[in-house]
Amino acid sequence: MMAIASDKVSSDVIEVSEFPHIAQRYQVYAVPKTVINDTVQFEGAVPETAFTQAVEQAVGANGQPSRDQEAT
Repeated sequence: MMAIASDKVSSDVIEVSEFPHIAQRYQVYAVPKTVINDTVQFEGAVPETAFTQAVEQAVGANGQPSRDQEAT
């Protein structure tokens, strides 16, 4: 829904059984698995507020990449 609401957000849905190298790379053991900017990951459905907090953690509260992300 965030990707629909904002052009600053993009998302991909991947069928990991068709792309086992991606499942291995992100250590997918359960679905859904959410990976945000390769810095924050979680499995399972989460409440909207927790999801929003995870996005803020991944990009920084001001919408800019976190310092850790800038270094990579």
